[in-house]
Amino acid sequence: MANIRAIKRRIRGVTTTAKITRAMEMIAASRMKRAQERGLAGRPYADRIQQLIADLAALIEAGREPHPLLRRRPINKIALVHITPDRGLCGGLISNINRTMASYILEQKVPVSVIAVGRKGLDFLRRHDREVVAEFTQLGDRPSLMDTLPISKIVIDDYSQGICDLVCLVYTRFVSTMAQHPRVQQLLPVAPAGLPARQNVEYLYEPGPEAVLGNLLPRFVEVEVYHAILESIASEQSARMVAMKNATDNAGELINELTLLYNKARQEAITTELLDIAGGVEALA
Repeated sequence: MANIRAIKRRIRGVTTTAKITRAMEMIAASRMKRAQERGLAGRPYADRIQQLIADLAALIEAGREPHPLLRRRPINKIALVHITPDRGLCGGLISNINRTMASYILEQKVPVSVIAVGRKGLDFLRRHDREVVAEFTQLGDRPSLMDTLPISKIVIDDYSQGICDLVCLVYTRFVSTMAQHPRVQQLLPVAPAGLPARQNVEYLYEPGPEAVLGNLLPRFVEVEVYHAILESIASEQSARMVAMKNATDNAGELINELTLLYNKARQEAITTELLDIAGGVEALA
């Protein structure tokens, strides 16, 4: 009888867990759509601003001093902007992005400092005693560009002052609801992508290509950081919805198995009681 009571308690516990994971799945699904729309909406703008920078950089005459964010120098120190969620329960997304960052750091032969965006990445860095230049947490599910400007300012200032010689973004790129890919993307020095010949059109810039480029490059860095955070949020919500759906499905399968086990145990107990009654009647006769 004690076995039956234990099975009933376990069924109740798994049922309660399934209700929680189902509720979390629905919440993640509602947030996922908004996050995906924001992340995908920023891609065309990021692509176009990169093309514009490529055109401007091509117009600047050779031999002139390049903008500080375009200047290349020997790499003596690397800075990473590591973007992770603040919360867990999103499958293997957090371990994948942390593993990607750790692998990149181990491959480098120069010191690497990190700007941690998100609590999960910050906790990982603290556990492994890595240098954390700055930390940003609790940005929320719908941050604005203004919320991410302090991150961009630290990156721009550190690179311009020569504190670091290479800056990379480490984030999870949203591909689909079922697929999110961790990636390391170079941010500084800005390496404008070459434009195809058919897109290399002559434009007139006022007050001039250098002045426009000087104002545009910091905006480009700000947009890239902001867009990486939006991509990470979209990936987080998608991964959490899938993880909670899998947890709910697994809980349902476990409930079915426990219910079958409970019925078998109950049937066995009833059969034992009937045999005891039959034996008692036979003994009295």
